Amino acid sequence: MAIWQWGLLLLGVVWALQSYGVWLQMRHYADVFKGITGKYDDGYIGTGNFHGRLKKGAIVIVVVSPDLKVRRLLTMSGWSVFTKFQRNEGFEGMPLDRLRAEPAIFGEKNPGVRAAVTQAVQQIDRRIEAGEEPVLNMPMAQATA
Repeated sequence: MAIWQWGLLLLGVVWALQSYGVWLQMRHYADVFKGITGKYDDGYIGTGNFHGRLKKGAIVIVVVSPDLKVRRLLTMSGWSVFTKFQRNEGFEGMPLDRLRAEPAIFGEKNPGVRAAVTQAVQQIDRRIEAGEEPVLNMPMAQATA
């Protein structure tokens, strides 16, 4: 085989591996989301993401009780599709107003997480302003819209 054929074959293998990794990460996200919505039956949920080209990407899930206290804050940040969600217990019980007012509490070295948290909080705020009932048991596609 000519060198260009080997290159094309290698490109196809790398693309297939990347597709498999993305599928694994999406399945992990869906499993975590189903676990959260199965555990809590009231409150609000917000998701945020940050796509960094040269910086780490981040996905955040924020679960808030009906009295607007943070129940769970899960972050996934990294370059790899094998990165997993991590629970941030230090933020649990914190009022949503504080998280909204101080997104810099995640530190300067995590600008992606900070941006994703801001996006998740804004999503929760839109649901509250729209007058939605604090219910978590909803289809995943509707909750992440």
